This record gives sequence, C-alpha cells and structure tokens, in this order.
Amino acid sequence: MDTATSLLPVFLVVLALLGIGVLAMAVGVIFKRPCLRGSCGGSTPLGPDGQALSCAICPRRKAAQDTQR
Repeated sequence: MDTATSLLPVFLVVLALLGIGVLAMAVGVIFKRPCLRGSCGGSTPLGPDGQALSCAICPRRKAAQDTQR
C-alpha cells in the first residue's frame, strides 16, 4: 500500500479536529465580545471620536452588569 494513501485518513481526521477547534474558538469570541485592549507596551485603542477605549466605558459591559443584578 502507498504511504500517502495510508496517511490520508489520519490527515483528514487531524484537519477536522483542528477545524472544530477553530470553530469553537470563533463561536466563543462571537458570544463573549470582549472589550478592545492595548497590548503590553502598545498603544491604547482609540474610538472614532479619538477618545481612548476601555472596558470602563464599554456600553456592552454596562448592559451586562445591569442584567446580572
């Protein structure tokens, strides 16, 4: 039997598992919706008005806190 033919099922299974992992992470990011943050030593993200963005002013955070109470 050819080596490439015998490795094809293993490759497909690994590819499927990686795809499921990436999909799960994407769904997690979509539903969690974390606030934007600057990296260590990087610049602070700015909003369209030029004001620095932080989780303290994030409207989604305030809405989430109101629903948890």
